[in-house]
Amino acid sequence: MTRFRSHMPLALEEARKAALRGEVPVGAAIVAPDGTILAAEGNRTRERNDPTAHAELLAIRAACARLGQERLTGCDLYVTLEPCAMCAQAIAHARIARLYFGADDPKSGGVLHGARVFSHAQCHHVPELYDGLQAEDARGLLMSFFEKLR
Repeated sequence: MTRFRSHMPLALEEARKAALRGEVPVGAAIVAPDGTILAAEGNRTRERNDPTAHAELLAIRAACARLGQERLTGCDLYVTLEPCAMCAQAIAHARIARLYFGADDPKSGGVLHGARVFSHAQCHHVPELYDGLQAEDARGLLMSFFEKLR
């Protein structure tokens, strides 16, 4: 029996790095079935002037490039915030096996809130979902970041 090991601390570290760059502090990590970390990224939308440079998409792109394939079958994705609809659709297309996320996002989430991408018939793959993983830590990073902007 394999013992569960959370990689949310790595995603939180990427979120902290994003905040230091002036980005919304969201981090993501992708882990292969054997436990190898394939990619870890934080938001870079402002740095790259790219509205699609969300942590999840950057991590998916990096993991696919590392493996030399367009699918991440069997892989786990850890992300500090509930993915938006764009990222949720990319997660489905990449065939991520398990999605672990921290804080929920009632305003812009696309998994448990809003579009609820995985509940649509057009969604051809639905990962196993685990929410609330280190949610207070993730929420605290976001709250601190936005308080400093006010």
